Amino acid sequence: MKIIRGIKDIAKDYDIFILDQWGVMHNGTKAYPYAIDCINYLKENNKKLVIISNSSKRKKSTIEKLPRLGFDPKYFDEVFTSGEMIWKTLSMQLKKYGKNLNKCFHIFDKSKEDGLNFREGLSNIEFVNKIEDAEFILACTPFKNSEPIDYLPILNYAYESKMIIFCANPDYETVEQGKNKNIYCMGTIANLYERMGGKVVIQGKPSIEIYKKSMSKFKNFKKSKVLAVGDSLFHDIQGARKYGVDSVLITSGIHSNFFSIKNPNWKNKKNKLLKYNIEPTFLCQKFII
Repeated sequence: MKIIRGIKDIAKDYDIFILDQWGVMHNGTKAYPYAIDCINYLKENNKKLVIISNSSKRKKSTIEKLPRLGFDPKYFDEVFTSGEMIWKTLSMQLKKYGKNLNKCFHIFDKSKEDGLNFREGLSNIEFVNKIEDAEFILACTPFKNSEPIDYLPILNYAYESKMIIFCANPDYETVEQGKNKNIYCMGTIANLYERMGGKVVIQGKPSIEIYKKSMSKFKNFKKSKVLAVGDSLFHDIQGARKYGVDSVLITSGIHSNFFSIKNPNWKNKKNKLLKYNIEPTFLCQKFII
């Protein structure tokens, strides 16, 4: 594990860059100016850029949001989300998980449009309002003003009924939009359900499925020439390790409390990282040139 000042220090060694979004490129509402500069630098040097995000949004919605955040969609050779992966599974492969799966209890923030938009095209599924009427669960985003403990009645009923949870966002936490604090994601709820003994379907990071899908358009590339950049040890870095590519951990993202930004004591932090058996190839404070 090596500390780098910026992506420029290692850019010459890689041809394809896999980028996370939140905490790396933007804070949920606007781009980090230095991230825009870094992406411009990489494109000027003929690098291929791929976004792999654990967002519950569909691929189309994610691409459409890029200009509002300050990014040119044309700069990215591929964009894929965990939400897109789960949507395709529900749309075309649901019967693989059970012949009689039809009625879905959908967990999402009803104050936002994303959840309802996710349902578009899923005519094979009947969405129900009560967990007691459901045959499986689709977990996209937390209910408004909820805490993980609030889901225990739902999870207990689901476990007793042997329901599957399809988790569209496997992140445990993310940086709250426009703020410097972390909020939980549906990956936390899915992880709790797994610990109870329930079955969860996850196809975003750290699963290699989303890496294979996102990289399928590139022919004859060498994994030694691919670099993944992210701020989550358990998703970005673990996913890169599983897929077999080098990685950069951005330390100013969701693990910013783990790393002292002003005066990081890297040797002590490295020992803590190693106990998780998740070691990034590089450490960098920000996604900066």
